[in-house]
Amino acid sequence: MQQVVCWLLCLGTAAALAVLQKDQVAQHAIKLYRTKGATHGHSWVASNCKRLVGLLRQKNVVVKKLAAAADAVGRDRTLSDPERHFQVHTLEVFQKELNESEHLVFQAVHSLQRALQGDYRDVVNMKESSRQRLEALREAAIKEEQEYVELVAAEKHQQEAVKSALAQNKTLSMLDEILEDVRKAADRLEEEIEEHAFDNNKQMKGVNVEAVLRVEEDEENGGKRKNKSRQKEVEDDLGLSMLIDSQNNQYVLTKPRDSTMPRADHHFIKDLVSVVMLSLPCGWICTLVGLPPMFGYIICGVLLGPSGLNSIKSMVQVETLGELGVFFTLFVVGLEFSPERLRKVWKTSVQGSCYLSLLMIGAGLLWGQVLRIRPTQTVFISTCLSLSSTPLVSRFLAGGSRGDKEGDLDYSSVLLGMLVMQDVQLGPLHRRHAYSYPGTEWRPGQVSLSFCSLHVFLFGSLRVLYLLAQVLVSLAAVLLLCLLLKSFLIGPYYKKLHVESKGNKEILVLGMAAFVFFMLTVTEFFDVSMELGCFLAGALLSTQGHMVTTEVMGCIEPIRDFLAIIFFASIGLHVFPTFVLYELTILLVLTLTLVIMKFVMAVLVLSAILPPGSRHIRWVVSAGLAQVSEFSFVLSSRARRAGIISREVYLLVLSVTTLSLLLAPVLWRVTTHRWVPRAERKTIT
Repeated sequence: MQQVVCWLLCLGTAAALAVLQKDQVAQHAIKLYRTKGATHGHSWVASNCKRLVGLLRQKNVVVKKLAAAADAVGRDRTLSDPERHFQVHTLEVFQKELNESEHLVFQAVHSLQRALQGDYRDVVNMKESSRQRLEALREAAIKEEQEYVELVAAEKHQQEAVKSALAQNKTLSMLDEILEDVRKAADRLEEEIEEHAFDNNKQMKGVNVEAVLRVEEDEENGGKRKNKSRQKEVEDDLGLSMLIDSQNNQYVLTKPRDSTMPRADHHFIKDLVSVVMLSLPCGWICTLVGLPPMFGYIICGVLLGPSGLNSIKSMVQVETLGELGVFFTLFVVGLEFSPERLRKVWKTSVQGSCYLSLLMIGAGLLWGQVLRIRPTQTVFISTCLSLSSTPLVSRFLAGGSRGDKEGDLDYSSVLLGMLVMQDVQLGPLHRRHAYSYPGTEWRPGQVSLSFCSLHVFLFGSLRVLYLLAQVLVSLAAVLLLCLLLKSFLIGPYYKKLHVESKGNKEILVLGMAAFVFFMLTVTEFFDVSMELGCFLAGALLSTQGHMVTTEVMGCIEPIRDFLAIIFFASIGLHVFPTFVLYELTILLVLTLTLVIMKFVMAVLVLSAILPPGSRHIRWVVSAGLAQVSEFSFVLSSRARRAGIISREVYLLVLSVTTLSLLLAPVLWRVTTHRWVPRAERKTIT
């Protein structure tokens, strides 16, 4: 084996010279090498080959000695079973370290030989070689981590053995005996609760090993990084540091190895404090100048986000908390919907939302033909842009009177009904398999070719019909469950909560939140949008009467308002003023075109489906629908990862969505001032 390594090194060097001589670019390097003298180069190779052979021979001798020592320890009857196992395991770890070092040597030789045989002008080959080296380093890193953990455990066992030996030589007090029993119980507890997540998941399919940076911060020194002298403290830290991978994604701890010690994500706490404290002056200033305060919350997100101070470290956590604001907003919307209002608007809502989506998709396909955009992009973008923001419109409709007269239609009922139906349409888009189907992955270089095939096109159409059938079946199951809950559970459940919450509103708040999350879980289980579950939870409670609705509203509205602030601030995190300024002209043209097109389409649809006596409300409802839902952020990000849309299209969708949300209050105020009587006019809160 040693001779093979020597010959590989020598042949590899000769091959390198042969390859370099064929290339005119490397002639100068060869001349420099030859000026040093061939004898010197040959002696260097020979000496290093001899040194490598000597090291490998020495390694084989040591391995044989380790095997003999392990056999001797195994035959030693004076040692206890744990001590014998510990010593044998220590010898095996050292032997494994030697074998891994030898394996790395041969791996390096093989990598050098492959690199010398390649062509430096072949970027693909160089990339593949780099990928193989990276995989080898990752595997080596995993093995080294395992050996390090085993050595740490061996060190701990050795220290415990020394303590046990010292304890046997002296008499233990009662306190020492108690502490010894507690120590043993604590060791058993740690063994029971430790999940070994690293070892259990490293061999799973789809698991990749990546290099990350661990950033430690010293709170006492104002956030300065810890120095190397505190390496021991870093290793024993609570694990609340931040990890950064090679793609610049940042991670924080979600579950610690030691679950017995409480931990807190200080990054998230600081981010939440910053958002709340800055939202107050921003919202206040907007109120003073006559703008809705939600503008101030969005500006707060812009100032704290990546395009501003970039002080938000836990963006995902802040956005997740803001998502709860959407859930409770839709719950309050459902509370305001009585069964009579639902019966009046359900047909109009279903027809209006479906017709509007179809018109948007048709218009998108026409624009796609003119601009030569792939059908997948146009269909997906049109579907995203056809959705409107329910939380935003619910803020528009806050306060004011409702037209609940029998047989009467009011614009708030029609508008909220259509928005809820659009939330239902999110169900197919939220499905992971909606972005691809078997045999045809939606990728930038393949989609246009796949649509040229009639077979694939028909298969895709059947796939869409199958998804729609799944949604209809899921909706039927959810509505059947709601009917059962309304008949047998809601009344007794609320009465029990009302009795238990007298003098203490905590039970009522907890009970309502639990019911919202229960309906949310049910709709998610049936692959329907979670937002629909929150709305249905409020609608079911509204069947218990006005007194119940008023009491629940008084408890939930403060929570809803606080979470809504976080939600609007999280929207500002995705606003990039520099990009908007660079492309201001095209973004304004696209946004105004989209808003006008949605407004005109909504007017046409509502003119066709509304009764003759209620057509005057079409203008107000159309103004409420003439913006883009914030869920386009999530959907477009998924589409970008799936390869449906490019990075440029993704940024355009984000910017157009943001500008449409900013223009929505202006259009709403103008329309309501023109078409809504002052007594019925809603105020933007």
